[in-house]
Amino acid sequence: MAKTLIIPGLFGSDEGHWQRHWLRDHPDAVLVEQIDWDRPRLDHWRDALEREILRHGTVDLVAHSLGSVLVANLARRPLARQVRSALLVAPCDLGPTDSLHPGVIDFGPMPDLPLPFSSLVVGSLNDPYMPFDRLRHVSTRWGSRLVDLGHAGHINIASGFGRWSHGYDLLRVLNGIARRDAPRVQAIEADVVDRSPVPSALA
Repeated sequence: MAKTLIIPGLFGSDEGHWQRHWLRDHPDAVLVEQIDWDRPRLDHWRDALEREILRHGTVDLVAHSLGSVLVANLARRPLARQVRSALLVAPCDLGPTDSLHPGVIDFGPMPDLPLPFSSLVVGSLNDPYMPFDRLRHVSTRWGSRLVDLGHAGHINIASGFGRWSHGYDLLRVLNGIARRDAPRVQAIEADVVDRSPVPSALA
């Protein structure tokens, strides 16, 4: 059975955030911990995520904000083949995010390769971290289906998202899509996944 990895964004997910409720409501869910939630570096965050993927085998990913961008950076990584699906909630655009939090994030350019696993992007019309037209473009580049929640802000505590049971339904739907998408996903993987060995630090 696939493990569900919960992947917060910048500053982590505070108590009361829907990701914290997810961890309590689903005992099989695992939080991907980061050494430094306040000054994210892509290499450090990605190493932490890949260690959890390596530990658990087949996984579903549930990410928020910068966590969604982290997941998108798996596109060419060998361990991406162990990801069954990714629910990417309120991905942030790195440009606007840097304007809101200057000099805090070291993540390089915005990832834009197709993801070699089934993915669902959940966004809103008034997210300060990602204009909706940009979200639509990014979702297309990632090969993700897009769900529009309307005027839902950044889909976090500040915009009224505590326990978010609809997210559980979306992951179930996504897993059904993943089963149907398997041949397409395998074709994408053959084109874009880097077949180099897993870094020794993760072995």
